[in-house]
Amino acid sequence: MLPWQELMRIGLGQLKLPPSQFWKMTPKELKCAIEGELKAFVGNGQQDPLSKSNLEMLMKKFPDKSKPGNKRDLNE
Repeated sequence: MLPWQELMRIGLGQLKLPPSQFWKMTPKELKCAIEGELKAFVGNGQQDPLSKSNLEMLMKKFPDKSKPGNKRDLNE
């Protein structure tokens, strides 16, 4: 038996499928859609981790900004 409540939560909620489209899908199509969304979210595991030098470059390019009234300067 399929876990319809969980599949509906994922299909209608996370995938934002219209109900008509969700109910027209076969279980195999729904499985593929869920797997595709999961790969897009977590990646395919083929990417190298961010290097320290790339992290430092990104931190310089996009520095944290302190909010008004914040006593701590995040760029120190």
